[in-house]
Order: sequence, then structure tokens, then C-alpha cells
Amino acid sequence: MIKKYKKLMLAVGLMVALAVPQMILAEPNFPALQTIDNIASDKGPYVKITDNNALNVIIGTVISIGLGLIGIIFLVLMIYAGYNWMTASGDEEKVSKAKTIIIQSVIGIIIVVGAYAAWRFIFVRLLY
Repeated sequence: MIKKYKKLMLAVGLMVALAVPQMILAEPNFPALQTIDNIASDKGPYVKITDNNALNVIIGTVISIGLGLIGIIFLVLMIYAGYNWMTASGDEEKVSKAKTIIIQSVIGIIIVVGAYAAWRFIFVRLLY
């Protein structure tokens, strides 16, 4: 009997969680959304390639996308290692494997961010 109510409450909760944002977005004159549209139409990380500095824009966009993907991979590895650590149930082999993944992920992200910082420092000094 309790399981039925748990499933029913979960279903109702999911419906409410999915329906409430739709009701809010139904408002056509949402001022914050218009402000975001005005800002996003002129500026943003991805500039039109028709500018005079098209090569710089392309390189910057590629680096930005690459760093974003590396950040996503880092986040996935950290979640995976954390999940393995939490579900290890005292198994030292699983815990040590999770610790190794976390340490290697942190070292990897430090190397990537350090390389980007060094490249950015040198690149800015050469161009300006």
C-alpha cells in the first residue's frame, strides 16, 4: 500500500515539477527574458566570422569549445569516481581506484588550465 502511494507521489511530483516552469514561460512579456535577448543578440562568446579578425575568432572559438569539453570530461570523471567511492562499501580496491581517478583528473585539469594560462600569457604578449 505504501509503495503505491510512493509511486503516486513521485508521479505527481514529477508532473508538478515539469508543469510549473511551463506556466512561468507562458508569459510573453517577461522583462528579464527580453533583456537577455537584447544582450545576447549583440555580444557573446561566438562572434560572427565575417569580422576582420576571422582567424582569431575561429581559434578562440575552437579553444573555448575544447576547454568546455575538457571541463565536461573532468566533471564526468569526478562524478564517476565519487560514485565509485561512495558505493565501495569498504572495499579498499574500489576506494583506491576511485582515489586514483580523482587524483589523475585533478592533475589533468591543472595541466590543461596551466597550459592554457601559459599559452594565453605568451599569445597576448606577442600580439599586443
